[in-house]
Amino acid sequence: MGHTCNSIIINAPYDLVFDISNDIPRWTELFGTEYKKAEVVKKEANKIVFRLTDEDDKSWQSWRLLFKDNYFTYAERQDPKFPFEYMKIIWLYTPKPEGIELTWIQHFHMDSKAKFNDQQVEGFINEGSQHNLKIFKEIIEKEALKS
Repeated sequence: MGHTCNSIIINAPYDLVFDISNDIPRWTELFGTEYKKAEVVKKEANKIVFRLTDEDDKSWQSWRLLFKDNYFTYAERQDPKFPFEYMKIIWLYTPKPEGIELTWIQHFHMDSKAKFNDQQVEGFINEGSQHNLKIFKEIIEKEALKS
């Protein structure tokens, strides 16, 4: 199975970091060029069902649980799961003296028919996560200055 863990410290208030980072329609901005569409399908209590479309026009649906009072979110890729057998994602929000440490943990296993194996995908995810976390930091810190 594959596992990644990447973090960055965002110098902004917790509420702002949590709210912006979980604003699904803004993921087209927050994730750079990774998604060309990010749409909320349904929202019920703390659960968001959403659809992402990448630059190759591949779409999939996921769901996400928001636990704002407990400083984390939990998500799973739903349909289609391929190229994964499963993809589970936890985001942790840890207050630090210099801001909020945002940590992305991804736990997954690639389908045996997928083009890449777990270790290769770990490399892709780590590289992408480090890049995307910097975009999150830049955008959220810029908004914090406006507040």
